[in-house]
Amino acid sequence: MKKKIINMTLDGKRLEAEEGTTILHAAREYGVHIPTICYLESLSPYGACRICVVEIGRGNGNTSLDTSCTREVQEGMEVQTQSSRVVRARKMIAELQVASAPNVKVAQDIAARVGLMKVRFPMDDNRCILCGLCIRMCYEQMDGKALGFAGRGTGRWVTMPFQERPETCRLCRGCDYVCPGTIIPCQGVKEPGELCGRCRPVEEYRCCPNSTFGCFCEKNPL
Repeated sequence: MKKKIINMTLDGKRLEAEEGTTILHAAREYGVHIPTICYLESLSPYGACRICVVEIGRGNGNTSLDTSCTREVQEGMEVQTQSSRVVRARKMIAELQVASAPNVKVAQDIAARVGLMKVRFPMDDNRCILCGLCIRMCYEQMDGKALGFAGRGTGRWVTMPFQERPETCRLCRGCDYVCPGTIIPCQGVKEPGELCGRCRPVEEYRCCPNSTFGCFCEKNPL
């Protein structure tokens, strides 16, 4: 059965999307970039990192922030992906992510892309940013059901049942494959509250005048 077509506005431009499509997917269909950390196309949306927030209105002057990876498009919806409110929210989220896990490269990359210049919060040294990708990969793709969250708030972490590997674990390493913490990290910060300042987009980065991204000279911070 053919799906209903939804008419909406994205950053002031009118567009069409199929009913049931998320704002994130609709934006990508039209070439609009929205940053994500906990989203992976082959897994169910989770909305944990909140970095994909957008501002949503219905033409009545009232707007709200919501995660674009979980919110479906609706008729007459007006979405802003780069409003001042969205930019402020993303900067705060990026700042909290970097403070929690300064040596996780994706956190530094997001911070650089949203223009974050300073971290005001105390730095931890976590490798896990609680994106839940490993858990969803284990449940949805590998049918292992060997991982889950334990604890709450700042004491939350990812673990196996009773901290022991269950028989359902296939040792497939799918969890490692999707984990942002396993990406080669930057060198980290020098002082509390400082950003590494080296996590520019790959296409813009040259580590030395005579080389390209990916070389292994001593000047390459990656």
